[in-house]
Amino acid sequence: MVLKPEPTAPFHLVQYALRVLETVSGHGDGVADTQISRETGLPLGHLASLLMTLRREGYVEQVADGEYVIGASLLLLGSGAARRKALEERLQRSLAQLRDSVGAAVYISRYVDGEVRVTQYADGPLTPAVNEWVDFRSSAHASAVGKCLLAQLDGEGRRDHLSRHRTPRLTSRTITNEKVLFSKLDSQPATVPMLDLQEYAVGTVCAAVPLTAGASAGCLALSLPIEDAYRLRSAAETLNRQAAPVLLSLAL
Repeated sequence: MVLKPEPTAPFHLVQYALRVLETVSGHGDGVADTQISRETGLPLGHLASLLMTLRREGYVEQVADGEYVIGASLLLLGSGAARRKALEERLQRSLAQLRDSVGAAVYISRYVDGEVRVTQYADGPLTPAVNEWVDFRSSAHASAVGKCLLAQLDGEGRRDHLSRHRTPRLTSRTITNEKVLFSKLDSQPATVPMLDLQEYAVGTVCAAVPLTAGASAGCLALSLPIEDAYRLRSAAETLNRQAAPVLLSLAL
């Protein structure tokens, strides 16, 4: 199985962020933004907003003379159990902030060992999670999460998945034909959120954007009750714009 090489805008932002972190790490006593710009090749205008994001997430800090040093959040990401715990807590905080920003339950999902897995999510009284009435592992053809993950696989990977998980009709909108499904996945632009308009469950709409960290397919998703469907596209656009900090946490 091979992932399709279709990097998204958030992926490029993470590449730039990692370059900046490498530069800051190489200057233990601090480094000015002008020097970071020279070493990374990033224009100061773009660098300023990226540094603002890294400061907000705690990956870098600005000291009294205006130079940048490695932040506490990055220092926490050591190794072993402590690193995993710190990463999970940071991701959960990011998801909670994202939930409040988009006004919807949000999810991180990964394609692991040939299965769709929702690894973390954030919901609330006003933003309930989707009712998993059919196991997400068995409904990749219908859910926004599943389709977004399948879209990142090559044809062999998709066929392998569907050989183990058939495509039953879950609602009147569910795509059950493999050829039609693959055609839809192939025509989906990598930078456009994948939508589920009551294909998985009547009364629920969803959107997902890819989060590809390393060799693993992943996605960031949201769900809304049907009465809030009018907000789906704007919420999905916000989700897409704010995916970079989540992807950065996954990449570290």
